[in-house]
Amino acid sequence: MAPERLPHEKGFHISWDQIHRDSRALSWRLDGKGPGEGGSWRAIVAITRGGLVPAMIVARELDIRVIDTISVKSYNHQSRADAVVTKSPQDELMGDGSGILVIDDLVDSGKTLELVRKLYPKAHFGTVYAKPHGKPQVDTYVTEVSQDTWIFFPWDMALQYVQPYRGAD
Repeated sequence: MAPERLPHEKGFHISWDQIHRDSRALSWRLDGKGPGEGGSWRAIVAITRGGLVPAMIVARELDIRVIDTISVKSYNHQSRADAVVTKSPQDELMGDGSGILVIDDLVDSGKTLELVRKLYPKAHFGTVYAKPHGKPQVDTYVTEVSQDTWIFFPWDMALQYVQPYRGAD
């Protein structure tokens, strides 16, 4: 029987190239789906910090020039906490969220998107990666990963030696 693994040991490591490719794939899924003329979107709101890179790539691909952020804190180191908004986007931009793309890197438990969706119920929510518990809160995503997988994003990693999965003999 295999030894019990720590949560971070079932990791999905994302490279800069992969997040770029997957964020472009997200933009392709969103292209022409907005409520504006020709399926356009009014603006993008990135959920910081993880949504900043995907939002920039989607904005570039869809030629969206209006970008704002909403800062939501829902993690304390690697443990979950209640989601709290620490910075809101401009009120005059947001309204009820109509025509706004809200972008994040990942929906995990769904608590962050649930909070933001209550504030902007008509916004469209897109994430690059989605876990099963959070999927009901996202409108468009690219890749589903299992709930027990920890995603390692390139901005959270450094190059270093790692022991082989089955150990080193």
